[in-house]
Amino acid sequence: MIKQPPYLKKGDKIAIVCPAKKLPKPIDQGIEILQSWGLEVVLGKTVTASHHQFSGTDELRAQDIQQFLDDESIKAIIAGRGGYGTIRIIDELDFTAFNENPKWLVGFSDITILLSHALAKLNTQSIHGQMPYTFEESTPEALESLRKALFGEHNTYAYQSEIKGRDGQIEGELIGGNLTLLLAVEGSVSEMDYEGKILFLEDVGEHEYSIDRMMRTLKRKGKLANLKGLIVGAFNEIDKESIFFGQTPEEVIWELVKEYDFPVCFNFPTGHIADNRAMVLGKSVSLSVKNCNIQFKYL
Repeated sequence: MIKQPPYLKKGDKIAIVCPAKKLPKPIDQGIEILQSWGLEVVLGKTVTASHHQFSGTDELRAQDIQQFLDDESIKAIIAGRGGYGTIRIIDELDFTAFNENPKWLVGFSDITILLSHALAKLNTQSIHGQMPYTFEESTPEALESLRKALFGEHNTYAYQSEIKGRDGQIEGELIGGNLTLLLAVEGSVSEMDYEGKILFLEDVGEHEYSIDRMMRTLKRKGKLANLKGLIVGAFNEIDKESIFFGQTPEEVIWELVKEYDFPVCFNFPTGHIADNRAMVLGKSVSLSVKNCNIQFKYL
């Protein structure tokens, strides 16, 4: 059985750490929002540390997360931001205490490494959602979805897509995250099981050919054929080719999955966008796609 960390309640203590890039600005507003939810916020040393582009040396970043993984009084660990660097420290972390007392791990982008590891290696749910660095630009709906995910309140998302996918209604376990980072953990202990799952994908700042290559890699590895459903989030800030590539990321993805029969939806509110809704990895969800009308809810 997949382990679900205890939901938060008012008065709980949570920690903010930066496993990857350093923060370029204070995150006071993000801290205030978390406090307004009734949470006591503890800051790790990496919130203010700096080492080249990282929030401290690899050793410091690993130690910073480790102390909160081991501290039973900390009920959730939220990444201050993403960037790059989590893969440099993931194998240095000891999850023994975490396994005995699971807690919520929260973040997106580069933090996909940590979330994927929690599900694949530790069989524990985690939350792909907004981070304090992105709170300022976040929609109220995205922040509320994170609060509800942390506190165990009912979350349902409904919207109309601008891109037609494939109709269908299914239930299953949710997996996914940033496409680049999912490819980065392929073949390692941090690789999630795709078989029979509902997969969501998002990415930012990639070349069109790179998205094409990564998606074709997933298909060649057999990761797409036996999905229960596919949720395509934001693929934004795409680096255009000097010579026209010819397909959008959405067109690339559709070409590779159109032969299958599972539901597919596009424009889902997840990724490097203001309306980045919380996605609980390892949680059972239902997905309905009908004439570009999408409904998603946690079960």
